[in-house]
Amino acid sequence: GSGTSGSADGVGDAAEFSYPTEVAISADGSTLLVGSEGGLRQVCVAAPPPPPSFAPLVVPPSTFSADMGKMWGDDALPQGMVTFLVGDDEERIEHVSKNNLCARSPVFRTMFGIGMKERDAAEITVPKTDLASFTAFIDYLCTDQLDLGEGEGEQARRALVLRELAQMYQVPRLELLCAQALQESVGPASAVPLLEAAHTTGDGRLLA
Repeated sequence: GSGTSGSADGVGDAAEFSYPTEVAISADGSTLLVGSEGGLRQVCVAAPPPPPSFAPLVVPPSTFSADMGKMWGDDALPQGMVTFLVGDDEERIEHVSKNNLCARSPVFRTMFGIGMKERDAAEITVPKTDLASFTAFIDYLCTDQLDLGEGEGEQARRALVLRELAQMYQVPRLELLCAQALQESVGPASAVPLLEAAHTTGDGRLLA
């Protein structure tokens, strides 16, 4: 306490009490409860931790033109098209250029690389996602356009799924675009999926 007889809550030595008789500490260790002639007083002994802070999201300029420039003059790139079989129902996204995919994603570049079985595959199975989200992902790779659908809740859900796909296929700019969209979409319809995603992934930036 302050050393002065009185009866006041406070932080550290700002608290005042008279003839203290009992002392207890709160469960989180941040507050002393002091019983005295003046009643029960609270002494804050540890300031609550500040809320986490995150660097602002900065989305870099598009690399689409530079990526498209990688599609000629490189004989290591695969030829032909691929069809994706998406989700449990294996819904089809047909005739996607392997060249384009390799230019935009290092994961596809490895997948369709020399010596890999997928290089000459006509079909690739993509489990654990949905057709609309994977279509939006392929659309981004091929056109540089981000389609999050319509409606606040649907846009947040689509952005979450696309963000996971961007992480999986190492497309960092798309990941940042999705994170930016999620930050801007916090509202009644999106609050629950964002809270669930922040808890699942441990990424507080979703609610920053």
